[in-house]
Amino acid sequence: MVVTAIVSDIHSNIEALTAVLKDIEEHKADEIVCLGDVIGYGPTPLDCVDIARTTFKFTILGNHEEAVLYGAVGFNPKAKAAIDWTREQFHLEAVEEELRNARWQFLGDMPISVDSDDDRGVQYVHGSPRDPTREYVFPTDVLNPEKIYGIFEHVERVAFNGHTHAPGVMTESGLFKLPQDGDNEYPLDDEKVIINVGSVGQPRDGNNRSSYVLFDGDRVIFRRVPYDIESVIKRMEKIDRLPDYLAHRLREGR
Repeated sequence: MVVTAIVSDIHSNIEALTAVLKDIEEHKADEIVCLGDVIGYGPTPLDCVDIARTTFKFTILGNHEEAVLYGAVGFNPKAKAAIDWTREQFHLEAVEEELRNARWQFLGDMPISVDSDDDRGVQYVHGSPRDPTREYVFPTDVLNPEKIYGIFEHVERVAFNGHTHAPGVMTESGLFKLPQDGDNEYPLDDEKVIINVGSVGQPRDGNNRSSYVLFDGDRVIFRRVPYDIESVIKRMEKIDRLPDYLAHRLREGR
């Protein structure tokens, strides 16, 4: 039985990523996959990218990687400011050319989705199975049956996503189940589901601890991991180009 740790939305938060990797190691996962947005918002994009490209089995293209590569279209001013600063870090001349090229190559090679190479019927995306990079699947979408139907047309059995930074399980029948509804565990059955793994680096569900999941093919276990939030905030406050709002929201998990 292969146990996969699934992370997403690290958002240049090395403190959170380090804490999650330690938790993954303690739970003896066999592999780690990432659903995108390794970068954006936070103060340590290069450190996070270097871990992602050398540690994860694969990393899906997130909308923040797409924005760094091709331009921040549709981003609010605070998020765009962080994208512009992040892009500049990848161009730093003090970094040797080979390493700069390797980082850019890593971003450019990210797939927009990955299907499992076995019979488990598993899909990995950043946004949604219908629009892998940009479409959000919000808990409130249970009130929009047309959207739910359209998205689940693209799900074989189970799809893992991130993007909203809010963990939980969306069922084909139109329910959104919070992790705590099932004591942080969800056993798969015959119903199609979309499982949001939450965010490592910028949770937005009112819980400021990092979120990720463990998956063994039959069940999903939601994990929350505390990390040194104040250290990240101090890093961000020293970078004038990163809006303070992006730092301070980490305390509230919003």
